[in-house]
Amino acid sequence: MPQTPRKPSRRGILAAGGALGLTAVLAACGDDKGDKGGKGGTKDGGAWSFTDDRGKKAETGSTPKNIVAFTGVAAALFDYGIEVKGVFGPTRTKDGKPDVQAGDMDISKVTVLGNAWDQFNIEKYVGLDPDLLISTMFDDKGTLWYVPEASKDKILKLAPSVGVSVYDRQMTKPLERLLALAESLGADVGADKVVKAKKRFEAAAERLRKAAKSRPEIKVLVGSASQDIFYVSGSNLSADLEYFKSLGVNLVEPPAKTLEESGGWFENLSWENVDKYGADVIMMDNRTSALQPAGLADQKPTWAKLPAVKAGQVIPRVTEPIYSYDKCAPILEDLAEAIEKAKKVA
Repeated sequence: MPQTPRKPSRRGILAAGGALGLTAVLAACGDDKGDKGGKGGTKDGGAWSFTDDRGKKAETGSTPKNIVAFTGVAAALFDYGIEVKGVFGPTRTKDGKPDVQAGDMDISKVTVLGNAWDQFNIEKYVGLDPDLLISTMFDDKGTLWYVPEASKDKILKLAPSVGVSVYDRQMTKPLERLLALAESLGADVGADKVVKAKKRFEAAAERLRKAAKSRPEIKVLVGSASQDIFYVSGSNLSADLEYFKSLGVNLVEPPAKTLEESGGWFENLSWENVDKYGADVIMMDNRTSALQPAGLADQKPTWAKLPAVKAGQVIPRVTEPIYSYDKCAPILEDLAEAIEKAKKVA
């Protein structure tokens, strides 16, 4: 990833191939803006509307059917029984298998408009006759994730859009918003599967709270690996880390000054300095854009020397969670288990 003296943009870093985890570069603070409810269309095909996290109301004459969404959002809607026609964002790996962000979707049944940063096939999008586009947002400026900056005006003129913020708030907020959106689109949020998933999430949160309280000495570092840089995430801005912190997890916190270059998201470390922070458990970016722990020991000798690595106390970080209760519950369970079983090695 090229380094410049000025503050890089989150878009620029990802476009350059940086593996940043949910650690990106947009310096601003988000807030919740009043009532953001939505309503579904009526059974006889009446009007539909939903007010999103930009404060904008998306409206259609009937409940949207030709939905196009960022892959992770589409996967969350799928868990609630809402299927989309098209997706954009990481969907297929190089060997053709579903990307981690595709969740349980059958990717052979959706049109992939773009599988990487800055890819969005507008002709295919038009061909789907879209009546709604949905994505997440990682800033408070209304920037829709993975909608290319250069063509966003053209894209957003073709159908109403909804933005769900995952920026500077705890993960419970986007979970609530995606559930409300799914309900407006016709999901049965009282279905047994949904109710059980939410109860599992709540139980997992309590388990993590208890684990953190009983093992306050266990230090957790959240990282992401690229060829030249190891990124250590700060706990602010990212929805998952803010929630972990609220539950009492003892997270490694880079000093605010070292986070300034990235707008508060992460600190850059060279591989020679990867041992700067002591950690008992390391959570590593699980996205396909990041180098994975399995291959790091051979490539980076300094990684293999870390106490947490030697102790086998490295777990995945689901860096861009699929915001359904079904997919977020295991994230909390896995972290709780890691803390419960961890040896103090730092």
